[in-house]
Amino acid sequence: MKYLHTMVRVQDLTKSLHFYCDLLGLKEVKRYDSETGRFTLVYLAAPEQLAEATDSFAPTIELTYNWDPETYTGGRNFGHLAFAVDDIYALCQKFSDAGVTINRPPRCGHMAFLKSPDGISIELLQKGEALAPAEPWKSMENSGTW
Repeated sequence: MKYLHTMVRVQDLTKSLHFYCDLLGLKEVKRYDSETGRFTLVYLAAPEQLAEATDSFAPTIELTYNWDPETYTGGRNFGHLAFAVDDIYALCQKFSDAGVTINRPPRCGHMAFLKSPDGISIELLQKGEALAPAEPWKSMENSGTW
């Protein structure tokens, strides 16, 4: 058995690609447009996983964009996607600077939660040892749900 991907339905492909690629740093590895099915599939992978992948395919996130408008609920029911990151403070600052709310700030230097444009919870975990608690994060309160 081999893990292939996790599918997330998105309402605005441009906003979602900005979030996952420009802010989070994932790379688009494959795209499929279906005229008859009226949907687009975009597969994203973390850069480190691309280097480790065999057959040019790594575990991915599949963004599914249905061309006809739909309302999706239950992002919280989905659970979350988790990523190990090199510098949790720098990445949280990047998201914050882009207007993304950090729902659970990295007060401990190890873990943070935020949400994608479609309400999917994203967990960020510091690689290796936790960073020393630092402002402004250690004083920040939680916001919303994650």
